[in-house]
Amino acid sequence: MTSWLHIHQGSAPLIVSIPHAGTTIPPEIAEHLVSHDLATHDADWFIPQLFGFAAEIGASVVRTDISRTAIDVNRDPSGQSLYPGQATTGLCPTETFDDVPLYLEGHAPRQAEIFRRRVSYFAPYHDALEGEIDRLRLIHPKVVLFDAHSIRSNVARLFEGELPALNLGTNSGASAGVEPTSIAERHMAASGFSHVTNGRFKGGWITRHYGNPEGGVHALQLEIAQRAYMDEPAGLDIPTWKPDRAAALQAVLKGLLTDLIDWTKAQ
Repeated sequence: MTSWLHIHQGSAPLIVSIPHAGTTIPPEIAEHLVSHDLATHDADWFIPQLFGFAAEIGASVVRTDISRTAIDVNRDPSGQSLYPGQATTGLCPTETFDDVPLYLEGHAPRQAEIFRRRVSYFAPYHDALEGEIDRLRLIHPKVVLFDAHSIRSNVARLFEGELPALNLGTNSGASAGVEPTSIAERHMAASGFSHVTNGRFKGGWITRHYGNPEGGVHALQLEIAQRAYMDEPAGLDIPTWKPDRAAALQAVLKGLLTDLIDWTKAQ
């Protein structure tokens, strides 16, 4: 097992995927970057801590320590855009969300290097996800894959204005059935946080690739505006985890995931 890939095997019919919280950049990649702080600025800060309750409710958890700057395990490995016509970042991003170059001039990864990263870091993450889906499908007729994300509330290049606090994505209903989607929407509506379903963020490659409601896999993505649980970083400052600030949102998320487990078991 690689040291950067973390897999907790639970018994409940729920997998929490955390693909973007990593800040580790392998040395052979780091030497070509402008700076480590710039390369980790767009991380999904503190998502493992925010979902720290997942194991205690029986969920499986799959997460990577590898930064999305090295390779984004939530992008189509073919390189095809998930949001045609809209600004987004690629499989091996060469710029930040704010369109600032990540690599020193002339050092952006070429195809051979991108392929190496796919083999070294992308494939093991998805092998782990597929393994957990297959293992749990032997126990449960249906499973829920919950892809957990966060982002700064204001990123002008990616969306206008301030993002709602909670952004549920189901690939416009293709990756999850009506019932689990409704459960998530009820919890969002009762939370007091602003929310939307299938707005700017409809789900990344993980949600779209694995979601197969007719086949028993319901995949949902939740993109959380970071103001909902933390003080968003100023400039390239590294934020600090503040559990008291996150407690209200954690209560909402725990109730949401617990109800998803109960619904899936009832099937």
